Amino acid sequence: MSAGERFLVTGAMGCIGAWVVHQLVRDGTPVAAFDRSGDPRRLRTLLTADELAAVTLIEGDITDGDAVGRAFDDHGITNLIHLAALQVPFCRADPVLGAQVNVVGTVVVFEQVRQRRDRMAPVIYAGSVGMFDAADADAGSHRLMADAVAHPANLYGVYKLANEGTARVFWQDHGVASFGIRPMTVYGPGRDQGMTSTPTKAMVAAVLGRGYHISYGGRTLYQYAPDVAGTFIAASRAGLGGAYTANMGGTAAHMSEVVSLIEQHVPEVTGMITYAEQPLPFPDDIDASGLAPLGEVPLTPFAEGVAATIARYRALAAEGRLIGTEQGLEPA
Repeated sequence: MSAGERFLVTGAMGCIGAWVVHQLVRDGTPVAAFDRSGDPRRLRTLLTADELAAVTLIEGDITDGDAVGRAFDDHGITNLIHLAALQVPFCRADPVLGAQVNVVGTVVVFEQVRQRRDRMAPVIYAGSVGMFDAADADAGSHRLMADAVAHPANLYGVYKLANEGTARVFWQDHGVASFGIRPMTVYGPGRDQGMTSTPTKAMVAAVLGRGYHISYGGRTLYQYAPDVAGTFIAASRAGLGGAYTANMGGTAAHMSEVVSLIEQHVPEVTGMITYAEQPLPFPDDIDASGLAPLGEVPLTPFAEGVAATIARYRALAAEGRLIGTEQGLEPA
């Protein structure tokens, strides 16, 4: 932490955003949370009441340049972590709104940073491995390399690829530095929306003593939400020039291993957690060497991350605060 840092986190009510806010609050860094949603339920699962009171909550539209600019100026923002986005199902359901939030919203934040470039750290924004198709992996090794060319198979991926172009041109034309970090399958407390959220929902269901069917199978690369948040914060503090992009590292695991770990910690649901055979349409072996400029980044062993996630949900359940419908589950 540097003296004078003041962070703005867009999309702060989402899973990664909530964890970014959590980590900044815990290390004493002033942080403003910008989101269209005024519901801090994910923040409440991670922060104490006193910690949440220390966060400046700003309800606003990421496509509104004036609102974003006021957030920068009213709170003396020096560091931006841009996570505001609609995920795959929402982009599919409303492509125009998806483009407005994911693409136009990203142009808005880059432009607001450009206007305040003298005081701003690089823009740190969420890309996604979801912009790649499985066929984009190296033909010989079947690994998604750091310099792979993306051929998005859905609109969400198209929008994420467009954002990397926006970042490149803002560096080229205006000297606005950035680092786009591409997560894959994020799991952990608060992950209750999006295409790859169902393994975490299965952990919630298990703690509630319910069965659950995970919507996909096969192998994928898992990333613990606190690790993802820590990597975004490290990128902001690295102060690098240029328009960087990088895939996130993690732990490759088959869905059968996920189910086995859940059953190990919640044996009473053995046989009640199932999964579809169809794997995700994305590469599962991913080169994360693009993160090297950041030095060492957090990487929690997968078994520890699953155990910690289940323990957190157990604690919430014991406090009467684990509500299945809030966690993306159907009513019991």
